[in-house]
Amino acid sequence: MVTVLDPSFEEAPETFALPPRPPHLRGATVGIISNGKAATRPFFDHLERLVREEWGVAEVVRRTKSNYSAPAEAPLVDEAAGWAVMFAGVGD
Repeated sequence: MVTVLDPSFEEAPETFALPPRPPHLRGATVGIISNGKAATRPFFDHLERLVREEWGVAEVVRRTKSNYSAPAEAPLVDEAAGWAVMFAGVGD
């Protein structure tokens, strides 16, 4: 007997409208959310240098999810709502 499991997330996501994009990032706060795998660190280190030096952001906030295979925790999502933009990524 073979049991087939559905790996999809069980909750249906809520629909929402995307916020308007900022015209520039000078002086803005940019967030980076990592899944916590080792390969994300060098990529996000480079990305942080770029956004600081070339886009003039004021602050870069870096956070790591507590579980790489699960959605971001509610407090992290709430914090991200205050950032001008957010980058998320995985590293394997």
